[in-house]
Amino acid sequence: MTGKIFFLAIIKDKNIYTSSAVNSKSNFDKIIILINNFLRKNKISLNEIDEIYVNRGPGSFAGIRNALSIVKGIHLAKNIDYFCFSFSDFSKENENKLSNWKELPNLCKKYKIKKNLINPIY
Repeated sequence: MTGKIFFLAIIKDKNIYTSSAVNSKSNFDKIIILINNFLRKNKISLNEIDEIYVNRGPGSFAGIRNALSIVKGIHLAKNIDYFCFSFSDFSKENENKLSNWKELPNLCKKYKIKKNLINPIY
């Protein structure tokens, strides 16, 4: 929720599932509903998720804070590791690699993005 679009993606096996919505101030009130609907639509349970990757900005303070709060809540409830990244962390990569969501876990490993560490960019 750092930009104009609220975006969700799940990478499972060789499939990628995505959903997006226009970001608005009311999204925080409905973000959990959007996540639950996304999981239900794709027949995926939180119990099947091993890692969460969240964009830490740049963006609005409230949007980043809300997204990180939700991810930390999921981490506490389900013990799912999370990684907070910014696309500026991958500035040496070409645009094609950055637009391929399946590459995100590899990029975080390559650039040593630390697990469960948050350094928001407002």
